[in-house]
Amino acid sequence: METAHRQQAAPGAPTAFARFVLCGGGVGLASSFAVVAVASWMPWVLANALISTVSTLLATELHARFTFGAGRHVTWRQHAQSAGSGAAAYAVTCVAMGVLHQLVAAPSATVEQVVYLSASAVAGIARFAVLRLVVFARHLSQTAPAARAVIACSPLGRGSKAADSAVLCRTA
Repeated sequence: METAHRQQAAPGAPTAFARFVLCGGGVGLASSFAVVAVASWMPWVLANALISTVSTLLATELHARFTFGAGRHVTWRQHAQSAGSGAAAYAVTCVAMGVLHQLVAAPSATVEQVVYLSASAVAGIARFAVLRLVVFARHLSQTAPAARAVIACSPLGRGSKAADSAVLCRTA
């Protein structure tokens, strides 16, 4: 029976990474400007928390639909899993900016952007791995049917005869 929601084929790692950089980088770049703008109204740490939350939600949705080829909305579970990597990215950017402000009394907006984007890039690489291998991993849901088909097609699988497995292979 065909379902109304078809999943797209999962892209290979290089394609997924290129899409991740495009989507995540675009959201990250917009976020870096938003943090600077919002930080003029509230403390930087709060501005970063707000922008990080919004950008993580947006990026997770983009990654589900485009980067990792799920072709559908993100589940609440995936949002929750992604939030962990978003929290880690938030911590990395906060530490980087904290170190910058300890080393430079009044850094320029350009220096802040360079530090923020560099920290975001480092966190982004780790985030890609977590999203690809954990949050949007398909191997768990696809392995069981594939393994059953291999077992059914094997003359040794489930104690079946070779003739029976040929019939099962045609129907699998």
